[in-house]
Amino acid sequence: MRGSVRGKLSRVLSGEPEVSRPIWLMRQAGRYLPEYRAARTRAGSFWNLCMNPEAAAEVTLQPVRRFDFDAAIVFSDILLVPYALGKPVTFEEGVGPRVVTTSSSLELCSDAASWLERLAPVYAAVERVAGVLAGEKDLIGFAGGAWTLAAYMTEGHGSADQAAAKRWYYRDRESFCGLLGVIADCVVAHLCAQIDAGATVVQLFDSWSAGLNETLFQECVIMPSRYIVEEVRRRRPQARFIGFPRGATEHGYREYLSSTRVDGLSIDTAVSVPWAAENLGGDAVLQGNLDPFVLAEGGAALRNAVDHLLGEMRATRHVVNLGHGILPETPVENVADLVRHVRNAS
Repeated sequence: MRGSVRGKLSRVLSGEPEVSRPIWLMRQAGRYLPEYRAARTRAGSFWNLCMNPEAAAEVTLQPVRRFDFDAAIVFSDILLVPYALGKPVTFEEGVGPRVVTTSSSLELCSDAASWLERLAPVYAAVERVAGVLAGEKDLIGFAGGAWTLAAYMTEGHGSADQAAAKRWYYRDRESFCGLLGVIADCVVAHLCAQIDAGATVVQLFDSWSAGLNETLFQECVIMPSRYIVEEVRRRRPQARFIGFPRGATEHGYREYLSSTRVDGLSIDTAVSVPWAAENLGGDAVLQGNLDPFVLAEGGAALRNAVDHLLGEMRATRHVVNLGHGILPETPVENVADLVRHVRNAS
């Protein structure tokens, strides 16, 4: 990890007291910003933007410069891990990402050096941003969770129910768990490389954790996530880890936290904040769960929602964030209002 100075986010995740709460937002670098849209047009495609270190670094820094967030999150995508594993990935305008599906033969690249070589532009972008931030603010690296990536790789695209992944698991549990294992190893290497390039915090996004029965959640979300966290900590003990099993049940969130022991737990909009503060807040820093739609609406509704969230979390270590990512239609002035309101309240 470059440098020894940590920002407010990593200090809070390390258990150090802070006078004010850190704030950053998922998808804070994105389509709601006019400067992002301009950079995206110059790049020609989302993929080109992700894989150009200079452009990706520029986009990463845009929201930090505009809103003075406490952390930047590298502009990238969770599907770069399937790409590192040898799966062709495309991003179609108006359609979204596509992955050439993985068969049960597990035709994947298993060479860690090749993974890192294919993802070298990401690490170059992280290094550029870390040099600009110079330790004053945190830089977050990230990856998708093994289950979410496996679901994408088996379905080929986003899915409401991850049917292909579930059916593969039930048809041939051993080979599906083998797929999860290969993905988890690649995620570990990817997160460690981002830390080496300058990330002070990493977040694991298991965005499709909703709707899983207890067995699937345990074997496909918790077990690979625990392995990823433990292995990254073994290799890079200085890193601070946030986990996000989006859509998990209350029992699932509790089991995820007790098994992975992440430093921070991001909670989605549906989670009861009083319940989370009472049942999870003693074991981790909580992050979230402001509704992205109230941010898009703004005004009194937004300020009331922020006041309620901060009040419920007043005795809990907390990072202000959304329950998911910023909506593209969110007015820029609403994000500025959110940051200003949180700073004044703190």
